[in-house]
Amino acid sequence: MDLNPYLNFNGNCEEAFKFYEQHLGGKIEAIHTFAGSPMENQFPPEWRNKVMHIRMKVGTTVLMGSDGPGSRYQVPQGFAVSLNLKDPAEAERVYAALSANGKIHMAIQQTFWAKRFAMFTDKFDTPWMINCE
Repeated sequence: MDLNPYLNFNGNCEEAFKFYEQHLGGKIEAIHTFAGSPMENQFPPEWRNKVMHIRMKVGTTVLMGSDGPGSRYQVPQGFAVSLNLKDPAEAERVYAALSANGKIHMAIQQTFWAKRFAMFTDKFDTPWMINCE
């Protein structure tokens, strides 16, 4: 069994995943839009090129997501995607990239359990934690 995060977006899923791919060193393996799918006519024309499903591999983990139009989208809350890094300099780099134009909840810093730890919400409304033990 694998446990993988699945993120929902309000029309900017592809942009978010390309951003994550760039800054996390991942690789988008699949992207499917509503256009051409059996669900195409269930969405307004302006949403047909939005993401129905995307899959990205980051290390040994798979991150997935989609766009949720209209009332189907809710701002994420009650969880965070946790990034566990070994190198403090890499933790600082990832923090700087992902937190830019987002909301910092706890700036990256040393704690009693980690060389670096941070909590923030990125510009796409995804909550993150960075932990570098």
